[in-house]
Amino acid sequence: MRWWDIDPVLDLEKDLFPEDAWSRGMFWSELAHARGPGSTRRYVVAEDGGRIVGYAGLASSGGLGDVQTIAVARDQQGTGLGARLLTELLRAATAFECSEVMLECRVDNTRAQRLYERFGFEPIGFRRGYYQPGNVDALVMRLNDPANAQGTENNG
Repeated sequence: MRWWDIDPVLDLEKDLFPEDAWSRGMFWSELAHARGPGSTRRYVVAEDGGRIVGYAGLASSGGLGDVQTIAVARDQQGTGLGARLLTELLRAATAFECSEVMLECRVDNTRAQRLYERFGFEPIGFRRGYYQPGNVDALVMRLNDPANAQGTENNG
């Protein structure tokens, strides 16, 4: 993801997450940490016919990766794009030498939970009222050893 991707990413963000969409400033801040030798972020976009149809981001710190976001356009859901984006994030986590990767997922997003479980993420707790303003709980999930995740293209 580059700065010129932010506007189309924001359009997709607002469509998919109308209640708790990220702001332009949040994306700019994340991308500011994604460049240079000391980078701690990896953000990617997926395009189809010149249109951004998905994006994902990972933050890393001290051997811990954190999936910040994964989004797939409604007309692309169920195509495997989410798995490809997650695979890219886990490759980045491996490059950042992360020994584990964490994420939060809305408790009502069972499709995403199944994807994460397929990659070996396990539920470890909840964050009550994490998603605002809707006050929706988040399921916290963890993956140990992202380099050997089950759902990645390299391992099945």
